[in-house]
Amino acid sequence: MQELIRAQLLRTEAAAELTTGGGTTPSAVLVPLLEINDRLHVVLTRRRDDMRRHAGEISFPGGRTDPEDASPTATALRESEEELGLPPENVEVLGALSPVGTFVTNYLIYPVVGWIRRPGEWLISPHEVDSVLELDVGALRAGHARKRLVRHGIPFDTDTYTVDDHLVWGATGRILGELLERLPDELTEPPPVRRASPARD
Repeated sequence: MQELIRAQLLRTEAAAELTTGGGTTPSAVLVPLLEINDRLHVVLTRRRDDMRRHAGEISFPGGRTDPEDASPTATALRESEEELGLPPENVEVLGALSPVGTFVTNYLIYPVVGWIRRPGEWLISPHEVDSVLELDVGALRAGHARKRLVRHGIPFDTDTYTVDDHLVWGATGRILGELLERLPDELTEPPPVRRASPARD
């Protein structure tokens, strides 16, 4: 599965040279992929409700680039260890996606895609992360919709991805959208529908 995915991604070195509109502060996120019950899943975090920015929203682990970070990959791995307790040696970097800019926070986000081995139990940062989500990629694709959201009293139309009560949108949604476009169709098939057990007398 890893090689199928790797073949569809940008090389990390090439992606690091790209720029885009909407942000200038360098940052990076890890797009962590793993296999659960023979199906591809992506790991996201739900931010704490008392955060100053993006409170309660779902995002990839990541953050601003530090001066000592040699590359976006280094930033993504460092931030993932800080937020999730994910050791860098548990991540096989497969490639990258196109950078995404954010107008409100002025970030230039470099998404790095990695195949991960879970560290057993997630060791989340209590200051940033409320919970860790392991969402089926096919379910996210099936949950795509164009919706009108309202933030700070301003309505706007945006692409969203919904699984159960988990809503992904914004920069995270744009990153997820490119990932879904690049992945082979066989890896993004919707999960099988669970049929209710017949009633018994």
